[in-house]
Amino acid sequence: MTELKTRYVACMVLGGTGDALGYKRGKWEFCASGKQIHRELADLGGIENIDVALPEWNVSDDTVMHLATAEALVASPSGPNSDRKQLYLQLADSYIKSMTDMVARSPGYTCMKSVSVLRATQPLGYQLSFNPRGGGCGAAMRAMCIGLRYPYPEQLDDLVAVSIEAGRMTHHHPTGFLGSLAGALFTSYAVQGKAPRAWGAGLMEVLERSLQYVMDAGQYVDENVAAWSYFRDAWTNYLKVRGISDGSSQPVFPQDYGVDARDTFYKTLSYSGWAGASGHDAPMIAYDAVLAAGSSWHKLCDHAVFHGGDSDSTGTMAAAWFGVMFGFHGVPANNYERLEYRDRLETLGRQLFVLSQQR
Repeated sequence: MTELKTRYVACMVLGGTGDALGYKRGKWEFCASGKQIHRELADLGGIENIDVALPEWNVSDDTVMHLATAEALVASPSGPNSDRKQLYLQLADSYIKSMTDMVARSPGYTCMKSVSVLRATQPLGYQLSFNPRGGGCGAAMRAMCIGLRYPYPEQLDDLVAVSIEAGRMTHHHPTGFLGSLAGALFTSYAVQGKAPRAWGAGLMEVLERSLQYVMDAGQYVDENVAAWSYFRDAWTNYLKVRGISDGSSQPVFPQDYGVDARDTFYKTLSYSGWAGASGHDAPMIAYDAVLAAGSSWHKLCDHAVFHGGDSDSTGTMAAAWFGVMFGFHGVPANNYERLEYRDRLETLGRQLFVLSQQR
């Protein structure tokens, strides 16, 4: 089995690959037809013939903000039960700086507007008001590194707190910041070697712990409690559809689950018809792909990256989880060797591994 340090590196690097492939300089991220994307993919010779490199395959805002999250975690390491406020201010500062690197990366409106309000030099400058429209996927797609930093069961309190607070710096709504929790939690499960079929049931258990954290934190408690059920109910329904509510059964997929069927199903999971655009369904679609693909990089990308919807966000999450589980096994080298920011991603993967072992 690939050593854990290499899998940490693969998580960061392949997350960037999934992002760049799903983005295609905005062409595929904003394409509503998975079938059209697959036709264009075939014209390119398939994923094995794609050299993921500039200028055609730049990373989007997803990887830039994932880098920002990871760099803050490395710059302000916090131990178990330590005061996390310095880390939160470091995260705020990192997100502010990330906005200077958004040319041709299609940053989300909610992220940009929220980051403009952050004040990293003020003691509580990382706290934003509740946002009734803050349920997008911008918090989810940058949280996998939080699971790398706090991967073990005894670090769960840190994972819950940091993923929620990092998430609501831009998406202060449960549908948004619980996507951050899911992205971090599933990464930690992959580090632990937990079977993917158990991840969803684990999330449902941790949601109760997360609600208690939000109540204890005391920020807009009434608003958060009132809006809590959408994320929880959406995941409850999804796990029932796949037959994995118990965390031990094998997932059930329809006999016909081709490109069109997946596009149709993904839309049913969405908030407003754009699959993967929200905090609940971006990790859900990525998770669905992990369940279906097993150790196949090609199948993972077919399901998580090449679909009609927010394909860069679902792609970066699924590919990052694949990296934690399998390293670079089965991934064509040209899919990541010349990836934009590869050196930074590799370095952060190694640094997060070292920090994760200090427990």
